[in-house]
Amino acid sequence: MLFNSLIFLYFFLPITYLVFWRLRTRQQRYVWLTVTGYVFYSFWNYKFCSLMAISTLVSYFAGLGFLRWTAPRQRKLCLVLPIAFDLLLLGFFKYANFLLETFNQAVRLFQGAAQFPLLDIVLPIGISFYTFHTITYIVDAYRGVITPTRNFFEFSCYVSLFSQLVAGPIVRFREIEKDLENIDQADRRRGLNIGWSFLVIGMSKKVLLADSIAAIINPGLAQYDSLSTWSAWLCALGYAYQLYFDFSGYSDMAVGLGHLFGLRLPQNFHSPYQALDIADFWRRWHMSLSRVLRDYLYIPLGGNRGGNHAMYRNLMLTMLLGGLWHGAAWTFVFWGGYHGALLAATKMFGGYWARIPAAGRRAGTFLLVVIGWVFFRAESFAMAASLLGAMFSSKPGVTLTGASALVCLLALAAVLAHAGPNSFELKHDWKPAPALGFATLFVLCVAAIYGEHQSPFLYFQF
Repeated sequence: MLFNSLIFLYFFLPITYLVFWRLRTRQQRYVWLTVTGYVFYSFWNYKFCSLMAISTLVSYFAGLGFLRWTAPRQRKLCLVLPIAFDLLLLGFFKYANFLLETFNQAVRLFQGAAQFPLLDIVLPIGISFYTFHTITYIVDAYRGVITPTRNFFEFSCYVSLFSQLVAGPIVRFREIEKDLENIDQADRRRGLNIGWSFLVIGMSKKVLLADSIAAIINPGLAQYDSLSTWSAWLCALGYAYQLYFDFSGYSDMAVGLGHLFGLRLPQNFHSPYQALDIADFWRRWHMSLSRVLRDYLYIPLGGNRGGNHAMYRNLMLTMLLGGLWHGAAWTFVFWGGYHGALLAATKMFGGYWARIPAAGRRAGTFLLVVIGWVFFRAESFAMAASLLGAMFSSKPGVTLTGASALVCLLALAAVLAHAGPNSFELKHDWKPAPALGFATLFVLCVAAIYGEHQSPFLYFQF
């Protein structure tokens, strides 16, 4: 089920909301959020609900193990075994065919004959996100950062919370624990205005802007090898803005839906295209993932300890694995390594970069990010090379259909992304003028949904 679908807006959300606020006890609300989370997920493929349920049970019992046992060996088993189980599930569904295909390519490279057949595997949507939820819960319980809950339905509704189930933000249990504990005391009116405001803003980003850009650039990217320099740049910039407004739109909608149910989800985007350098970009882009990579990978690897060479190594390893988390393809790994190298360069030459005027640093950072998005979007290195070759040369070729409309959309997107406030910087009040604006945007979104096929959010595939 999609947030930008009629069944969600007309049936699922109203029913879930109305029943939730008629329930009075914590346990009733935990159970209801768990049930609705699984119903929401089952609209994609009900068979994979069992996979999420098993992961939830394993992590829940690991938490109970931390409460029961104090011996280091037993606690270590409660840490290692469930995390290994979660990673094996993720590895099989997301990376098994990637590894098999990589092996087959290596064999072909050395003119070998042995080939492994690829497996018929469907990647469960959201598995990367709810796996991170369970893993961070286990690690925080092991470190003593949180006290594991004994209430199964409290934990299960945290894992299966429909608002952030399939594309984040990655919510650590400690970030939402207080709201879950007090969910029976939540004030419906307190989150109503801000919830609907975030929901409408996020939907507008996705439906009116990101999807409109995608409708023009996707046909062009399908014939990437014949694009002119101008068209290649339009596609690259278009994808940069499409991805931002698509993903930040989903995150805004998730935050808004959280407020509607008395739960405050963390900010996931803080005007990333206004960043002054790559390190600043990662403090602003997909902030929940950046914090997870920092706290559960970079710092345990050694972080900044051990001198510059160790720091550069840890940065590169973190970003390579971060790239692989985004997708089972070498283009994603390269994209991660590209950002790892840029982060290392920022550490090495940050003093020189800081001497450049702020406007130049913002423009330079955005250009570097756009180049990286080419590899993120490309289906192969050949596609990435073709697009970059066209972008950085004078090449005649195909002109995009709808290029004039795309230029107007990109101009609007640029103003919003580079100069406008982000969703968390707005007041979210419902005085007459803002209320009329939100109502107009919502009507336009619904009209667009009626007129077009609802497109999934880009991060559903990760």
